[in-house]
Amino acid sequence: MNDIATFSSAQLNGAELLENYDLVILGGGTGSTIAAWTFAGQGQRVAVIERKYIGGSCPNIACLPSKNIIHSAKVASYLRRSEEFGIPNREFAVDMSAVRERKRKMVSNWNQAYRDNYKKSGAEFILGSGRFIGPKTLEASLPDGTTRQLRGTNVIINTGSRAVVDRIPGLVEAQPLTHIAALELDEVPEHLLVMGGGYIGLELAEAMRRFGSKVSVIDRNDRLLHREDDDVTEALGSLFEDEGIDTVLNARIKRVSGKSDDSVTVVVEQGGKEKSLHGTHLLVAAGRIPNTENIGLESAGVEVTSRGFIKVNERLETTAPGVWAIGEVAGSPQFTHVSADDFRVVHDSITGGKRVTTGRVIPFCIFTDPELARVGLNEKEAKAQGVAYRLFKVPMEAVMRATTLSETRGFLKALVQIDGDRILGFTGFGVGAGEILSSVQIAMTAGLPYTALSDAILTHPTLVEGLIPLFSSAASAHTATEAALTGASAA
Repeated sequence: MNDIATFSSAQLNGAELLENYDLVILGGGTGSTIAAWTFAGQGQRVAVIERKYIGGSCPNIACLPSKNIIHSAKVASYLRRSEEFGIPNREFAVDMSAVRERKRKMVSNWNQAYRDNYKKSGAEFILGSGRFIGPKTLEASLPDGTTRQLRGTNVIINTGSRAVVDRIPGLVEAQPLTHIAALELDEVPEHLLVMGGGYIGLELAEAMRRFGSKVSVIDRNDRLLHREDDDVTEALGSLFEDEGIDTVLNARIKRVSGKSDDSVTVVVEQGGKEKSLHGTHLLVAAGRIPNTENIGLESAGVEVTSRGFIKVNERLETTAPGVWAIGEVAGSPQFTHVSADDFRVVHDSITGGKRVTTGRVIPFCIFTDPELARVGLNEKEAKAQGVAYRLFKVPMEAVMRATTLSETRGFLKALVQIDGDRILGFTGFGVGAGEILSSVQIAMTAGLPYTALSDAILTHPTLVEGLIPLFSSAASAHTATEAALTGASAA
């Protein structure tokens, strides 16, 4: 490659020299990273402007670090259950500094792998803050105080999202943790208050409880994960009760006082009465907002929605020709695997393919222990849409591998066409549910009948083998009329 740093610092007639690229990417998340390596590997000149993290949030401060921490918490839970496995129980204390160091080592290894791939592909990684200064033209402010101006034949925006800190009196002053800071703790919180019952709050709540914290989860709804089916929310509530996690539901936060990492008080309104919750640490996990401010979108002709997400069509093209947006900032579901697929859509859009975002089968997994994994319709959605279905359901106790692990909490269930054999959806709440889900999703994507799984020769004893008893079980039928009436009643 050319010596870009030297070349771009040159001045021509008092103006900074504009550098031309085939593709400029603002934000270095997963979809961006794959795009950079792919297009550069195909001979294009590519630059990625990222303000902090090589590879974006997933390998640095989100997906992988959180699962690393969660696994350490799983080991702690096994130690507490050791007598169940024939190992004498001994007192132990969690060294959060060591937990953090294990996580940091993993992150460092991935950072090096990303650097190596950038070098191998020929894509250029620019550490700096980027903003549009014109159509398909960006300025990157570098750590040394200099700037570069880059123009791309195509531009991809992938600036992601950040945690919402609501305008609750005293909340900002309390300096609450977000997931980023929570993953850098070097001590076990004495009492962690968690604002929000979404997947981030639930994963970290259980992990910190297993490390030894007292934990209280505050949620405005009447159930955790209230959009999921009743059997899921009941199972999750039972799990948290058994773990010793306090759940404060139907609660609206009125005000906050004190400071996280010392002493903090959250006042909630519950059933028309105020209640005070006292803790040492406060974690905010109440949703996310897109990073679209102060990046010059108006200069590029890129419009945003009323909620601040970038407006895109089914090909992920923005309102500015040649400018694309992927991932959370484009309103895509907030999962790394969706960002990766968004790249595929944009790659097709630029190279003449036909891939679009509509009709995608998108799975998700919440990494509590046990995991909650789902793809396609759940019962609530089927009923709301008036979709008839047959319900197959078995407890995890029916999965032989789960019994060998002493991990029999939960269940597997699937929805199948009532007048056909096509799988409409799958939900697993159990050990390895995220891995089991993948086999069902592949069958759904291929259009295979559910009998392809029930009749398959699957390795014994494995967790995915549980799909045989699931799809061989007796099904209960829910007609379209029953589904519509139930859905209307629920609404």
